[in-house]
Amino acid sequence: MGAEQHDAVEVIIAKRERGELSDSQIDWVIDAYTHGAVADEQMSSLAMAILLNGMNRREIARWTGAMIASGERMDFSSLSRPTADKHSTGGVGDKITLPLAPLVAACGVAVPQLSGRGLGHTGGTLDKLESIPGWRAALSNDEMFAQLESVGAVICAAGDGLAPADKKLYALRDVTGTVEAIPLIASSIMSKKIAEGTGALVLDVKVGTGAFMKDLDKARELAEVMVALGKDAGVHTVALLTDMSTPLGLTAGNAIEVAESVDVLAGGGPADVLELTLALAREMLAGAGRDDVDPADRLADGSAMDAWKAMIRAQGGDPDATLPTARESHVVTAPTSGTLTRLDAMAVGLAAWRLGAGRARKEDPVQAGAGVVWHARPGDTVTEGAPLFTLLTDEPERFDRALASLEGGYDIGDAASYSASPLVIDRIS
Repeated sequence: MGAEQHDAVEVIIAKRERGELSDSQIDWVIDAYTHGAVADEQMSSLAMAILLNGMNRREIARWTGAMIASGERMDFSSLSRPTADKHSTGGVGDKITLPLAPLVAACGVAVPQLSGRGLGHTGGTLDKLESIPGWRAALSNDEMFAQLESVGAVICAAGDGLAPADKKLYALRDVTGTVEAIPLIASSIMSKKIAEGTGALVLDVKVGTGAFMKDLDKARELAEVMVALGKDAGVHTVALLTDMSTPLGLTAGNAIEVAESVDVLAGGGPADVLELTLALAREMLAGAGRDDVDPADRLADGSAMDAWKAMIRAQGGDPDATLPTARESHVVTAPTSGTLTRLDAMAVGLAAWRLGAGRARKEDPVQAGAGVVWHARPGDTVTEGAPLFTLLTDEPERFDRALASLEGGYDIGDAASYSASPLVIDRIS
């Protein structure tokens, strides 16, 4: 950190007037904000100026570096195997981390997966895993290293020591309408992932109605900025742009998504979940220099399932325990016969959230058993009167609002009007 002093108003005005922030301005403002010398209202003003006027590649890289420098950096170089990690920008039914981490571990690459909780219509990996009896998200760094060496995979909460500037800024962006700023999204994700110290990183950047980025050009811009940040920091980084207009798999919730993930590890599971898990696993293995192993073989021979059980047990969970189920269920039947031509990810995500699977504020509890199961995917034939969705919750008064969010969220037509779109849209390296 340079000793040069600035003041917050000067930095805000520079960006308000579409100027470039200097390295020392960026270093100063992140450090001062982390330590409370820049007030929240000043940082929210700067965040809005960044959202409206953007940042160039040098500014974003420096901003990311300053956020990394606000906390500790982890170093996995002492492990006996290379490391790779995956970050998804979030979607509906996106349970991919659960089968992916043990699968990659079974291929000889360690996966330090620092995950988060859900907010709004996108689910959180930690919330899903906490539906397993006994499983705990909080590990010390020593516990995490020991588990990476013995099991090869860990999915846990990020400690307070990594990029504390991001933690403060993230909460602020959430309540000031500045979440969508690409420089702020990219630096938020990449400061945590670079500080985490992984050797290779694969980004799953979601596009579509159920994603944070609805627009393909914006999603591509975000992916390119993040890949550049990773490479500048010496991390082998690749991004896949993947479709999130349709939810992934057949479930959105917590315990029901765990069950679907276990199906994948047992050699089954929905085709799209399997396809994306394998695509991301292959990218992670290639990035870590282990593309001599085919992850599909590790699903077939049971070693990925063994790694899953070991990973869950290492964090106090019982992989063989019965998962919690919701007390109440409600079935929605198909109004007509035909082909399901559209299933909107946002509608399904909102329904799952309203049933209790997600939270409106970060301190809210979630229901382990709540969520939505859909019995057909786009392209499937449906029959009038047959189950289309099953809604699950402990609180039946939640059904009405969940049903309202599904209204208009799907179309049934003739097979000719349906054309499948690819799950992986593009690869950016």
